[in-house]
Amino acid sequence: MAQAYVTETGNGGSEPGPSGSGPGRRWAALRRKLEELRRDPGVWKRGIVTAAFALLISGIMVFHADLPNDVGNLGSLTETFLPWLGVFVPVLLVIAVVRKSATALIAILLTAAVWVNLFGGLVTDKSGPGGNLVVATHNVDADNPDPRGTARSVATSGADILALTELKASAVPVYEEALGGTYKYHAVEGTVGVWSKYPLTSSKPVDIRLGWTRAMRTTVAGPFGELGVYIAHLPSVRVKLNAGFTANQRDNSADALGAALAAEPLKNVVLLGDLNGTMNDRSLSEVTSQMRSTQGAAGNGFGFSWPAQFPMARIDQIMVRGVKPEASWTLPRTGSDHLPVAARLTVRK
Repeated sequence: MAQAYVTETGNGGSEPGPSGSGPGRRWAALRRKLEELRRDPGVWKRGIVTAAFALLISGIMVFHADLPNDVGNLGSLTETFLPWLGVFVPVLLVIAVVRKSATALIAILLTAAVWVNLFGGLVTDKSGPGGNLVVATHNVDADNPDPRGTARSVATSGADILALTELKASAVPVYEEALGGTYKYHAVEGTVGVWSKYPLTSSKPVDIRLGWTRAMRTTVAGPFGELGVYIAHLPSVRVKLNAGFTANQRDNSADALGAALAAEPLKNVVLLGDLNGTMNDRSLSEVTSQMRSTQGAAGNGFGFSWPAQFPMARIDQIMVRGVKPEASWTLPRTGSDHLPVAARLTVRK
């Protein structure tokens, strides 16, 4: 093999060029390694299984909407944790390098490209400086051991409108007392409530087909005009080994909430609460097709909110219609099993 570096000497001979660990030596080593791989007949034959697995992941990400929901709501379950499929990329990449497989490497690069195309925009910070209204929502957890501390924590968020879900009746007076100094107005319907620095009118329950109240609607009257605000806590879902992703009740409630939003007469609308589903979940389409996620439009990162110890999914949502999202973020952990989430909005009359 010809030497990578040849230096003219005084007697017309040659000797190896630069030594050490400089860029030239590293580039020469890389060229030699690539030449060895090129001459290796197994470079395209090895790693077929790894390549197939990478292509399977790519297919799931691209065609997730075609996964059936008939058996255990497989499609919705996959869509809930869809961004986490990207975790496989670095693992498979290491396997491809160890196996010296060009086939696997190409397949993995394709998978990485698909993931970036779908979720790369969520990783970057899209927040801006504008806004005339800050809103926040928090599932406070009915079994929260410190409701007073939780109330004080979310009150420091700077939110003008604060929505709380999973309010236990016995804890409501605690939240009312703790939040009363920051928020002059509030309304509670069933297990959901709203606290506001601006007057509230027309507060009423929203029927989401449960038989008890876990959603409400109110009008906030501020310097920005009238704003229709919905607070909702859709039914929980369960992942069972023998039944998959059981979410029929949640799905029915989502359809009912979507119908209420469609009938809303006000132009500017905000939806706050725990929807027990992500924006990717097709079963929430009656809601998500009408509303815009503040996290997707103006967030920094994925904004995962649950579980609080190690957030893996954003099931607590702030969604808007007729309103411009400027920034969206998660708030510090409280005594709940969810993280609070907040957003800064521009609302125009």
